[in-house]
Amino acid sequence: MKTIIEKYGHKRVTVVEGGITRHRSIFNGLKVFAEKQFSSHLFQKPEVVIIHDAVRPFVEEDILSKVVMAAKEHGAAGAIRPLVSTVVASAADGCLDHSLERARYRASEMPQAFLFDVIYEAYQQCTDYDLDYGTECLHLALKYCKTNAKLVEGTADLWKVTYKRDLYAAESIIKDNLSQEVCVITDANETVAQVGFLLPESLKRQIKVETVSISQSRNDNHLQSIFSGQCYNFVCVNDKKCAIQETQQLVHILEKSDIPLLHPVVLISVYLDISGNNSFSIGMEELASIKKFARETKKKNILVYGLLIQYKPQLQSKICQRGQWTASRRGEQNVLWMNTTLFMLISVYDGWHLKTQLKFFTVQTKDPSLLQETVNSAAALIMALIKDRNPELIGQLLVA
Repeated sequence: MKTIIEKYGHKRVTVVEGGITRHRSIFNGLKVFAEKQFSSHLFQKPEVVIIHDAVRPFVEEDILSKVVMAAKEHGAAGAIRPLVSTVVASAADGCLDHSLERARYRASEMPQAFLFDVIYEAYQQCTDYDLDYGTECLHLALKYCKTNAKLVEGTADLWKVTYKRDLYAAESIIKDNLSQEVCVITDANETVAQVGFLLPESLKRQIKVETVSISQSRNDNHLQSIFSGQCYNFVCVNDKKCAIQETQQLVHILEKSDIPLLHPVVLISVYLDISGNNSFSIGMEELASIKKFARETKKKNILVYGLLIQYKPQLQSKICQRGQWTASRRGEQNVLWMNTTLFMLISVYDGWHLKTQLKFFTVQTKDPSLLQETVNSAAALIMALIKDRNPELIGQLLVA
């Protein structure tokens, strides 16, 4: 536990040795505020103390605030939830003795809050039987301090992680909470800017998106403001020559910041190949470098993935007769390059030979719908990486 506190930079956390039962552990925690012999440092006694179970990891700030305010007014307060199943009592022979009216009863949950003097006095009066076999703190406040706790309706997220199957559910909830926002970082290059516009628009259908320029991402304060807003996902869109360098720069900024990486951060380095250059390739040495970098950042709770966006413009044939264009004209933006073949077409009509000079041009044109389709495919891969957060895929280069 102390290692975790040091690793993530928790400044206001003190570890207290627990007891052999729940109540004895809670009592040990209370003693830190009241008994000098129990701790080398006596902490200032709080007005209100909150008791919570570590096996309920999804407590929200709102319910904490509600039980604290109720405890200030009533002396004690605790979260409750409606019973899902009817509670029955069995007789000695294993048969039904009686059942409880489900609508009248509630399940006691955590967190619970108490005026410190109330709960500490209650524990001081506890018997060994209470400390060894009891489980309900609200009952102790009622039994020994005559304090009727205020019951506060809790949310469905207060469930306990008890069985192995609960771990999978908890992991799924954590991943879902981390997949609510992504920051897309692009530069001003014309080609990159086009994808940098289409990609966020495609992602917005599934996730909240914030788009920033590379110059902004190099600003430590700007990055910290994004990260402090609970953004744990970053996509660096750049040309293929410097995409990994920008990702490395982002990792460096995160390392310099004081932001504790409590959850894994996803960084997706996007390579672009939309020039139609068939010679595009990423060498084995470069791939090995990416994998090595990803393994190093994984130790810092940062998951780095690679994504190649490939888009090759389509080839079309255009005809020019006697220098007059029948299709695309010179200067049109969708003409990227051309090869020319000149030949003579001789036709026979009513005994006359007609010679016509034709030029065939092979032109490369951009189809916006095809580019959008490629970007949508890339967005789907990005969302899969963000949602799954699979550490086994770090350093891999996926192709859209």
